[in-house]
Amino acid sequence: MKIGIYPGSFDPITLGHSDIIRRASDLVDQLIIGVLNNSSKHPAFTVEERVEMIKKVTKDIPNVTVESFSGLTVDFAKQKDARILVRGLRAVTDFEYELQIAQLNHKLHPGLDTIFLTTSVEYSYLSSSSVREIGSYGGDISGFVPKEVLKDVYDKIYKKKEN
Repeated sequence: MKIGIYPGSFDPITLGHSDIIRRASDLVDQLIIGVLNNSSKHPAFTVEERVEMIKKVTKDIPNVTVESFSGLTVDFAKQKDARILVRGLRAVTDFEYELQIAQLNHKLHPGLDTIFLTTSVEYSYLSSSSVREIGSYGGDISGFVPKEVLKDVYDKIYKKKEN
């Protein structure tokens, strides 16, 4: 069984993330979305909220599961017997950073290969931080996040700005 992991913060999940998830799920038997729980960062959404949002978005994809993890991605991959790590690339500037990480990961876990999926052109400008920024000012984020989580994202981000 080919098991792949698509790790990330997903703070919040965007249409770009959703696009990569759907395309990656066609390449593996099981795709695990690994939601990073990084205690040194202060995300807008808790890890539990991020996991639940991704579950809503992927509920119609039978070979996708969503889990949180802490620590090194390679350790999570070993734990799950994953041999494929999926990473999305928006622009050529992402490639240099992602290549270094892929090489480090392969050194730490030689059985783990990284595949890069280029983001569909319509999402190449999109990032979670831009969604948070636009939403914090009450801007229209409907073209940036999956409809299943639009209200959740807008309510959390806009309310956080008000407080």
